Amino acid sequence: MFKKRKNTGIGNKIENSITKTKNTPITLEGLRKSIEKMDDAKIIEHQTQNSKLFVLIYVEPLIDQARVNEAVIEPLRRCTKEKISDCISVSEIIDISTLKEAEKQLMRGGVLLFDTIENQLHAVDLKNTTGRAIETSETETILYGAKDSFTENIEQNITMIRRRIPLTSLKSEKFMVGSQTETKIILMYIEGLTNPDFISIAREKIENIDYDQILDSSQLAAFMEDHTHSMFPQFQQTDRPDVCAFALGAGKVTILVDNTPFVLNAPISFFHLFQSPEDYINRWIVASFLRVLRYLSFMLSLLMVPIYVALTTHHYQMIPLQILYVLVDTRSRLPLTPFWESLLMLLTLEVIKEASLRMPTKSGQMLGVIGGIVVGQASVEAGFASQVLIVIVGISAIASFLVPNYLITKANTLIQFIILILASFLGIMGIFMGIILLFVHLNALTSLRQPYLAPVAPFYGKDWLDLFIRGPLRWMKTRPEALHPLQKWRYSRRR
Repeated sequence: MFKKRKNTGIGNKIENSITKTKNTPITLEGLRKSIEKMDDAKIIEHQTQNSKLFVLIYVEPLIDQARVNEAVIEPLRRCTKEKISDCISVSEIIDISTLKEAEKQLMRGGVLLFDTIENQLHAVDLKNTTGRAIETSETETILYGAKDSFTENIEQNITMIRRRIPLTSLKSEKFMVGSQTETKIILMYIEGLTNPDFISIAREKIENIDYDQILDSSQLAAFMEDHTHSMFPQFQQTDRPDVCAFALGAGKVTILVDNTPFVLNAPISFFHLFQSPEDYINRWIVASFLRVLRYLSFMLSLLMVPIYVALTTHHYQMIPLQILYVLVDTRSRLPLTPFWESLLMLLTLEVIKEASLRMPTKSGQMLGVIGGIVVGQASVEAGFASQVLIVIVGISAIASFLVPNYLITKANTLIQFIILILASFLGIMGIFMGIILLFVHLNALTSLRQPYLAPVAPFYGKDWLDLFIRGPLRWMKTRPEALHPLQKWRYSRRR
């Protein structure tokens, strides 16, 4: 019924045509053929003052029309020189020798100038630099500190980092990734500080990517991760330049991707995902309290509902008598077991959370609040959930929002479901088994081939000053040992 299609050789023909295009000599007819059926591509013919004909080819949405008129067209019209390219008031003019190179320059916002007398093609970079203005970060909001965030313009993002680290040792390496998109990737690091192994590993992983489209930093991270099938991120994604500056100063590498506001920092550990930019702005005692609160909230969001299911299903004798009376009274009229009751409420909560994220901002906030109240109250009155479970699910949901990294929040949800299933079958032993499996998995992960649980495993004692607590800045004299920086001390040692 279903027959395998024969190989018609179309793919080979296309591949051969692409290979030929790379070495095809440039002609005006070839350029016209390249942009046919492109309504936004323009071909303009003009004459210089000494009657020399020149042709301009460009894609209108990609270039700055005002700059084209000012820097190219008007100077060429008044040109009296023998060589047309000498009349253009632009600092950089590229000589083009192949049709493939001409197409690349054209689609990157270049204006092609064809000299009909000398039969020579030049490219002038006049791309349109308009984009989204610098705004406040919506994913990592803080009360105090810098308010700027990255945009989709990679040059602008590099500028924001260099303003914070004005060093010539802050190096940037450029890569082009994606056979179709040819996305610009920038690898940044501080030479003489960052461990060369991190730089070479990151460089190697970027160069080995063989894919047609790279449109976002998360896609790039998927090809660079050491463990593809883990639910935990091995790169820190951030849209804050101050976070990147701090990471670079600590000895990490930063990877910027064009057309996306999110930047990758590596290597990271599991504990870096619980750190917030505000930790280094608040008083150290307050910052330490908030960081400990995040760890406790993460554990609460994982274990509160599974513990409820384990106790009510297998270990009800461990519940204090007064609380047991309340549970018996609320559960006596429920048709569902504790496991199915909890699973139904958690799935409903995830539906409300995802719906509130996809809705417009004001509508989403209203949907999250009203949806939670209405669904919770209706579930209790209809007899599908107990009041105790609604309280536990609500606390668990609120606790999950304290983790500053969104990706770890999603991983938290999946882990919660796995531990819930283990608790329903094995009780408290299932919860302990789930926690052990979680730590075993975390211990097996790496980020740029560095241990994911450092500085706990392997143990680096000095790094604990900025692990579960945030010690005073004047005590943090050295950079993290787990990153193996070439410059250990944060400031010159005083004798």
